[in-house]
Amino acid sequence: MLLLVGLGNPGPKYERNRHNIGFMAVDEIVRRHSFQPYRARFQSLVAEGVLDGEKALAVKPTTFMNESGRAVGEALRFFKLTPDDVMVIHDDLDLATGKIRIKKGGGHAGHNGLRSIDAHIGKEYYRMRVGIGHPGDKDRVHGYVLGDFAKTESVLVGKVIDGIAECAPWLGKRTFDAFMSQVAMKLNPPRPKPERPAAGAVAPDPGGES
Repeated sequence: MLLLVGLGNPGPKYERNRHNIGFMAVDEIVRRHSFQPYRARFQSLVAEGVLDGEKALAVKPTTFMNESGRAVGEALRFFKLTPDDVMVIHDDLDLATGKIRIKKGGGHAGHNGLRSIDAHIGKEYYRMRVGIGHPGDKDRVHGYVLGDFAKTESVLVGKVIDGIAECAPWLGKRTFDAFMSQVAMKLNPPRPKPERPAAGAVAPDPGGES
């Protein structure tokens, strides 16, 4: 089983905040892949589903961001899973908006949700870092992450969330490199090659009639 954890804060007040991009991505995976309806368990809203034949549990902690680890730890212990079975999707200030990276382990870089999860299950879980950009001044970070995405960012953020959800089956098989490649292709599709004229065809005269 894959424990697919989206990080965010519960309630409509925070719904479109940059800090809630983990919730947004998990919600779209649940919708796109016909998971069961959310229900309250493990101090979270959870939805069961299948990704490429593998069971997955979507988890949105309802503990608020800085206590996310309580919910993740409870679910982990109930299903007798290890940190290797956990993928946490979260916002990342150090990546430009629209960029995605996956890594295992590492520091929390000041992210309170990751800090809490580290305290409850250790650091050796997978993290999907979804870029939200940086306001440029550390004193503005708190208001920035708890602010909604700007209108100029909304189209790109929507494409990123769609890409994550559409390519989520690769997460079920833990083929994370393939997931990243597929998302990159969705976000930056290759340009079509110009058609070559058929053999023997006469190229058009751009100058028109003589």
